[in-house]
Amino acid sequence: MESAAAVRRAVTQVGRRLRAERPAGALSGTKLSVLSHLYRLGPSTPGAIAAAERHQPQSLSRTFAELQVAGLISRRPQERDRRAAVLSITPAGREALVRDMADRDAWLAQAMDIFTEAEVEMLRIAAGLLERLADPPVSLRGVAGGTVAGRPA
Repeated sequence: MESAAAVRRAVTQVGRRLRAERPAGALSGTKLSVLSHLYRLGPSTPGAIAAAERHQPQSLSRTFAELQVAGLISRRPQERDRRAAVLSITPAGREALVRDMADRDAWLAQAMDIFTEAEVEMLRIAAGLLERLADPPVSLRGVAGGTVAGRPA
């Protein structure tokens, strides 16, 4: 439990600092999450994006509309069900996302200058572990307050 609390505190602090390093007028975290999802995984339905980002689809409707109006995503009918939509990131959306990531990556790279090469490599390994932790196997998703394989979730 102590290790879990230490990881949570550290991740929270780094996340808070990275958000603070974003330039004024930058896209909201929710908009960046949607663009990032489309960038990493390709075209997707609003429902799939909402599920992946742990939102209700209707709570992201405004975000989708604003991104579309800004020219950062496009919407087209789904081929199998013309009533459903498929969202895609546009070249302008990719550019906005890459620019946002570059600003934060530049800050982080400079901040990491205080570490030795070995410490930077440990951070790289920890980053991979944190990514795995953030996207647990399907068998562990959606378990809150219960147990998984006899262990507290």
